[in-house]
Amino acid sequence: MWAVAGDTPDRDFVVALCRDAGRMMVDRLGSVHDVTRKGEVDLVTEVDLVLGERITEQINSRFPEHSVLSEERWDGETATLADYVWLVDPLDGTTNYVHGYPAFCVSVALAQRGDVLIGCVFDPLHDELFYAEKGGGATLNGSRIWASDENRLISSLLSTGFPYVRGSVAEQNVALLRKLLPTIQGVRRSGSLALDLAYVAAARLDGHWELNVKPWDTAAGGLLIKEAGGDISNMRGEAWSPFKEDVVATNGKIHQELLGILQSAG
Repeated sequence: MWAVAGDTPDRDFVVALCRDAGRMMVDRLGSVHDVTRKGEVDLVTEVDLVLGERITEQINSRFPEHSVLSEERWDGETATLADYVWLVDPLDGTTNYVHGYPAFCVSVALAQRGDVLIGCVFDPLHDELFYAEKGGGATLNGSRIWASDENRLISSLLSTGFPYVRGSVAEQNVALLRKLLPTIQGVRRSGSLALDLAYVAAARLDGHWELNVKPWDTAAGGLLIKEAGGDISNMRGEAWSPFKEDVVATNGKIHQELLGILQSAG
């Protein structure tokens, strides 16, 4: 098990952060008024900002020596150099949230120089809390979870996501999807990467791939998968880090087969 010098973040603290944000998320669902665009289709709402500030204040109050980074507070140099950095997505699935589509969550992770120690993903609409500590296993609402036992890609249910960046990146994922479709049982797209990764950890999905991902998207979910006995890497098969720009996550048993097809598609 890992240890943090000084005050140690415990499960109760992290879970309380996520549940508090989830309650606020649900309370404000359907009443979003301030929607801005960071890109043509990349949305941010006042809920993202309010939740982000609330989580940051709570972490800073207890751990003033830690850094807190999120989509709205991103500093790549701080993330890689800081002893302890919290990677926070206060509302993963903002577009779903704006449209009232029921697939969104809060994702909180703590990393030490890039090594993720704690990960928590909370889906407030279904009251599902996924939690993992390095070396301590992964749980769903307190019960141990494991990745699936499926060992054939043709029998596997996968998920993917399409980046907000239009043009070559989105087109590249269409090419990957076209290559994979004849080799898998099915594919889903929820619009929430953190939830997709949690579902791989909980054996609801057998794998996930995605391009152009961000650290706050994958930090918590990646640890969940590792602690649930799955495998996670980038598209080149290199060891996982939340700071890599793409992700392949599986139950471990179909990982190499999936990687081979993705790589063959370029």
